[in-house]
Amino acid sequence: MSTTAAEAAPAAPPAPSPRPAREHRYDIDLLRLVASCSVILSHVAAAFIKAVDGREAKGAAAYWVGMTGDSAGSFAVPVFFAIAGWAVLVGAPPRDSRRLWQRITRNTTPLFLWTAAYLAWAWLRGTNDAPATDLAVRGLFGSIEPAYHLWFMYVYIPIVALLAFVALLKAGARPWATGAALLAVACLPSLLTTLGEVTGHDAPSTGWGFTTYSVVYAAGGALILSMPQRLPARYRRPLLLVIPAAIAGILWYNTQIHYVIPNAHLFVAALTLAVVLLICRTRVPERWQPRLSRTANAAMGAYMVHVFFVEELVRPLIPADAGAPAAVALFLCLLPVTIALSYAVSLLWGRLGLRRILG
Repeated sequence: MSTTAAEAAPAAPPAPSPRPAREHRYDIDLLRLVASCSVILSHVAAAFIKAVDGREAKGAAAYWVGMTGDSAGSFAVPVFFAIAGWAVLVGAPPRDSRRLWQRITRNTTPLFLWTAAYLAWAWLRGTNDAPATDLAVRGLFGSIEPAYHLWFMYVYIPIVALLAFVALLKAGARPWATGAALLAVACLPSLLTTLGEVTGHDAPSTGWGFTTYSVVYAAGGALILSMPQRLPARYRRPLLLVIPAAIAGILWYNTQIHYVIPNAHLFVAALTLAVVLLICRTRVPERWQPRLSRTANAAMGAYMVHVFFVEELVRPLIPADAGAPAAVALFLCLLPVTIALSYAVSLLWGRLGLRRILG
């Protein structure tokens, strides 16, 4: 029995279903903005602490203003880990290794450019504690004193790579290059130690890698920030009490036990959890959304540049012997000025198309 050509032809495969449009999370933008401003808060406050060499006897008002401000901003770094976990595992998981390496490059390029910028700035001011070439070599392996705030990036980037590596494996990919890079990061401390023992020279210490707490914050952030709805009001209200209680605990630890409190401490975890839960799925009015997104996109750049303003603007203006009203007033003036300047220059180079290289 004969068949027609149409009957003999194999059935065409069904057209792939279109990829669902990715939801833009304006609450995540808000969280990034809050965390970024809190980093600046901590470093402005730390300048008050440095003004009295970390000793209350040298200036009680500056000491307590600095310690209080620094304690209040202790959640910032854990929140950035939480956002990274959500972005890689839930919000924007990499589709392939090429996308993953683009994401890594977008973070490493500003890291090294700003390390060089801070080194050049300190060299011009004559404040480097070692030859610039030695510091540049150390900067390849970890943060250095002129760019002390960039330590976070040496932890953030490996966490992003690790979580993306796991996500790609789960999706059926074989990201060999990423696995090799992660193995290199894992072996780097022992390799540098061995080289130092063989050559007889001091090997630079490395900041590349991550600790248990940073991975837990990232995984926990993915869990919490992927909640489909906002936490009910009856659960949010107690969190408004947790925040000041946790800050008080952190302040007690910083002043009575040891400064700075570890990010892995229970007080910091409680403060971080409360902040993330309060902001997660917060509805942002539509008229604010475009401006919020533009400002949040400048958060990384503001983080990179703000130490210039802390060191050059804030620190010279802090009198160690100021009274309490003067110290509080000065802090409340310097903080918004530093935030505004940091975001202004970041938004400027964003408009100039330099976001990918400067952050």
